[in-house]
Amino acid sequence: MAQLLTERAFVGVLATLLVLGLFVVLCRPRKSGSVHDAVLDAVQRLSKAAPELRNGLTEQAADEATKHLLEMLKCVAIGISDAEGRLLSWDGAANEHYVDLAEPTVEAVRRSQRAHIQHENLQCRHRGSCPMRTAVIVPLIIDGQVEGALIVVGGVDSKRLIRAADEVATFLCIQLELAKLDESKQQLARAEIRALRAQISPHFIYNTLNTISSLIRTDPEHARELLQDFADFTRYSFRSSGLFATLADELSNIDRYLTIECARYKERLNVRLRIAPEVQSVVVPFLVLQPLVENAVRHGIAKKPGGGTVSVFAHDNGSEALIVIEDDGVGMDADRLFEDLRDAHKTGSHVGVGNINQRMRQVFGDEYALMVETAPNAGMKITLRVPKYFPGVRPDLPDFSEDSEEMDGPGGPPQPLPVAAVPPVPTLHPGA
Repeated sequence: MAQLLTERAFVGVLATLLVLGLFVVLCRPRKSGSVHDAVLDAVQRLSKAAPELRNGLTEQAADEATKHLLEMLKCVAIGISDAEGRLLSWDGAANEHYVDLAEPTVEAVRRSQRAHIQHENLQCRHRGSCPMRTAVIVPLIIDGQVEGALIVVGGVDSKRLIRAADEVATFLCIQLELAKLDESKQQLARAEIRALRAQISPHFIYNTLNTISSLIRTDPEHARELLQDFADFTRYSFRSSGLFATLADELSNIDRYLTIECARYKERLNVRLRIAPEVQSVVVPFLVLQPLVENAVRHGIAKKPGGGTVSVFAHDNGSEALIVIEDDGVGMDADRLFEDLRDAHKTGSHVGVGNINQRMRQVFGDEYALMVETAPNAGMKITLRVPKYFPGVRPDLPDFSEDSEEMDGPGGPPQPLPVAAVPPVPTLHPGA
C-alpha cells in the first residue's frame, strides 16, 4: 500500500509538469514576447491555485483557484462546480450566463463528457456587447469518478480555448488526485494506529486488573496508584485523535506501562530509563515506542528464566534524537526476525515492530528505518533516529472526550515524565 501511494505521488508530480509544459505551449505569444515570461507567469498562477485544492474540492478551494485561473487564462470567466454540477465558484464577467450554464454543467457531469456551449444559442439581453462568445465545460474525473467540472467562458471561439480548458482541467484533476492521496495516507496512518492499539493484548489488561485486585487488601495505596497508571495508560493509548506526539508524552506512557509490568513481574523485571531533557520536545509518530517496549517485555524478558532488564535511552545526536530500547532477554536469530518483519502483514509475527518500522519510513524516509541488533540468548537492541524537525510533523492535541475527565482523578491529567540531565548514553551491545 505504501509503495502504491509513493508511485501515485510520483505520477501526479510528473503529470503536473507535463500539463504545465503543454499549457505554456498553448499560451506562448505567436509573434513576440518572452517564452520565459510566459513560463514564469504560468508557474506563478498554477502555484497559487494549487494549495487549497490539495485539501479537496471545497467552496474555499474553488474560490481561490478560479481567481488565479482567470488571471492565467485571461478569459471572460471561470467557474468550478461540485460532483452534482452545483456551482461552487464563479469569477469574471458575463455573470448573467452562469445560470444559463447550470443545466449544461449538470448534464456534462452526469454524462462525464465535455460540453461546448455557443453564446448564440443562449438568450442574452446584451447580444451585441456581451463579452461571452463560447463556454467549455470539462468534467473533473478522478479514478473514473466525476468530482466536479471546470467551466471556461471565452471571448472568442477557438480550438485553443478548448485545449486550454482541457489542460487546466487535467491540472485540477491532478491536484484533487493528490488531495485524495494525502487523505489515503492519513487513513493508512490511522489504520496503522488502530492496528497498534489492537496489539495491546487482552491478556495485559486482564493481568493488570488481576495484579491490582491482588493488592487491594494488602497494599491499597499501591493498588490505587496502579489503577491510576492503568487509567492514564489506556486513555492515552486509545485517544481518538493525533498522528504525532512529543517524545515526553510517549515516554510518560512508557513509564506507566513499565510501572504496571513491574508490579506484575516484581523482581523478574528491572527497568532503566535515561532521558536527556533536550530531546523531550522532539515530535515522533504516536504510539511509536510502547509496542517496542512491550515487545522487549513479552518476547525478551518474560521468556527468560530469572527475568532481566529493559532499558530505554534517549539522547541528543546533533540534528536528531537517538532513542534506544534494549533488553537482555532471550533474543532471537536475526535472519528469522527480518523474515518475520518482511511477512508480518501475512503471518502476524512481530506486527508491532514491523508496523513501527513501516511508519518511521513512511513519515521520515527509508533512511529512518529501525536498526535492530539481536542474537539468540543475547537480547535485542532497537535504535530509532528521529529528526528534531521535519516538515509537516508536529504534535497533535489529544481529543479526549468529556467522559475521560472522570479519569483524571484528584491529581489531574497525566504529566510528562520528569527526568534529570544525564551524560551521553554509551554505545550498547546486546549480550555483552
